[in-house]
Amino acid sequence: MNNQRWLSQNFFIFFFTWGVYLQYWSGWLSEAKGLTVKEVSLIMGFGLVARAFSTMFVFPFASKYLSDKKLTQFLVICALISAILYIPFNHFVALFIVTMIFSLFYPSLLPAIESSASTLVQQGKVHYGKSRSYGSISFVISVFILSIVIGYLGEAAILWCMIGYLVIMLGLQAMPAPEVLSTKPTVEDRSQKFSMRSLWKIKGFPVVLIIVILLQGSLASYYNYSYIYLQKYLEVNTFYIGIILNVAVVFEILFFLKVDHLFSKWKTSSLLLLAGSGSTLRWVIIFAFPNVWMFILSQTLHALAFAMSHYAFVQYITRTLPKQQLSNAQGLYSALATSLSAAVLTLLGGYLYDISPGLAFLGMTVVTIPAIIIILITKKTYQY
Repeated sequence: MNNQRWLSQNFFIFFFTWGVYLQYWSGWLSEAKGLTVKEVSLIMGFGLVARAFSTMFVFPFASKYLSDKKLTQFLVICALISAILYIPFNHFVALFIVTMIFSLFYPSLLPAIESSASTLVQQGKVHYGKSRSYGSISFVISVFILSIVIGYLGEAAILWCMIGYLVIMLGLQAMPAPEVLSTKPTVEDRSQKFSMRSLWKIKGFPVVLIIVILLQGSLASYYNYSYIYLQKYLEVNTFYIGIILNVAVVFEILFFLKVDHLFSKWKTSSLLLLAGSGSTLRWVIIFAFPNVWMFILSQTLHALAFAMSHYAFVQYITRTLPKQQLSNAQGLYSALATSLSAAVLTLLGGYLYDISPGLAFLGMTVVTIPAIIIILITKKTYQY
């Protein structure tokens, strides 16, 4: 199996499921299962906590005993079983319990695949950005296909699409994988030398992690309030909102396609500085120029606000950490940078949105500007 092709295929099918989960899961619980908005918010909020717990503790622990291939297979099987458990239930308590189970396994697939990607990049024959771009492409395709399916079959089809995609993913895991991903961890790999706690002793790692937590967290208002902002505040037709939001994904795809050729020799600190500057500029533009065309222009900066900081972290751990620590690092990143920080900043964004919609976006500079300052202060000291 060609390593590059294997990684591209796994990113592609996973992000097919991710498109269902991120874009439609809340709507499915509300429309197909009949839950109130308050009940959905409660379930998804606690699901986010379960996701953070799983990616920070359960996933890194399991990675000490299972090979990358076996761990991914295990997570897919558990995610598929827990997704099927949704079928017979419609009551809030039952759906809450099933969602907690689902959140313990399914979201951990993302750091599992990212960890495999970092391992393959360390072998020197895989371009991360090229394979990751397939994930972004499949996300767009997934959302587009599901919007058509829902139009014909209704919201009930959302769960069946998720189950179907997970079945395909399980079939893909049955195929041969790169040999390095089938290597079972040794007793030495489970020693204190490679514990999660030891990550904090690695020069530069805590600083880089804090920076990406701030930068990834700053996307909270964009992910949660962009649709409402365009629909209610800028009065954009619903048909065009999906197109506008996908502009960001298009530039994300273009970034990942070219990043290995354009930025592979850059220092991590330089990448993060560019990401922080682009992110700050994005939120200022939306606040200062509240019109559709400037919002569309700001969407081009998603390549910096999200993709650049994500690539910078992957580049840093790939260059700096041994293979045994990649799962720990990915688990921390997934839990803190893409889950908990987003949850906290979503509350801040919601408070500011009630005052003035534009403030919800400008308010995110409260973390991007400190991130820039931290980079400028620490880049020479820690040499990252």
